[in-house]
Amino acid sequence: MSTVAIIGAGVIGLSWAELFHDHGWDVVISDPRTDLADVVGASLGERDIRLSGSVEDAVAHADFVQENGPERIELKREVFAAIAEAAPASAILASSSSSLLPSAIAEGNAAADRVLIGHPFNPPALMPLVELVPGPETSAATMDIAFDVYSSLDHTPVRLKREIRGFVGNRLQKALNDEAYYLVQQGIVDPAGLDTVMKNSLGLRWATVGPFEGGHLGGGPDGIRHLAANVGSQMTFPLGSPDRSRMDVVFDQVETAYGTGPEAYRVRAQRRDRLTRRILDAVAVQQKSEAKR
Repeated sequence: MSTVAIIGAGVIGLSWAELFHDHGWDVVISDPRTDLADVVGASLGERDIRLSGSVEDAVAHADFVQENGPERIELKREVFAAIAEAAPASAILASSSSSLLPSAIAEGNAAADRVLIGHPFNPPALMPLVELVPGPETSAATMDIAFDVYSSLDHTPVRLKREIRGFVGNRLQKALNDEAYYLVQQGIVDPAGLDTVMKNSLGLRWATVGPFEGGHLGGGPDGIRHLAANVGSQMTFPLGSPDRSRMDVVFDQVETAYGTGPEAYRVRAQRRDRLTRRILDAVAVQQKSEAKR
């Protein structure tokens, strides 16, 4: 049985631990927090997961390492230096970082050829995407092994050809979120109304097709070129940019619409996950049906 070391027991790390465990991996979790046992027990229940007080001990027999620490480059480098020193020479060293470049994390690291970003979307136990981001020194073999590992977890890894800040998913998310903040700040729509627009249009569409396939279909039989020449030709208006000094205008409205605190978070997160699972199940059933034709 393969062993994964989960470094960092925040929301992302715990979700990774759930996913790996439920796919038959031995799981070791390391985090310096003093309440680690309580946090893991509350999140992962009776699953047989080993806890470790040190990074070095956690990775000593690991085949795969998934790091989930704070987004601070100095800390990442320190942690990955310790991982590289203590882990087996064959172990793949992945970071869940959503913003830091693998070249920066692996700078000066003797195991730089085995370091990559394995960026999930939250929660990784549920969301299928994993962005595989190589640094300049990341080997092709490392990318291949990581691809196979994430695929074996019933996830959908996508290889980026080279590193870029924010990767792909978060760059797309940032562009949309900036416009959303701008529209609310301008008083065009409130947060709940904007979310309703997304859930009943783009969000629904993008659950089955992406922007390019959707655009190609949007042009009818003549495809994306027809769309660009017609509807697309009128999309010449400039997009907005939110005023970063006035973000509280948006935050206050979001908190009023959706509540704050542990109980509000629990209820809404459970609802999100429940609906997401139903969508994933429906898509999976359809894909299996199409595959049999």
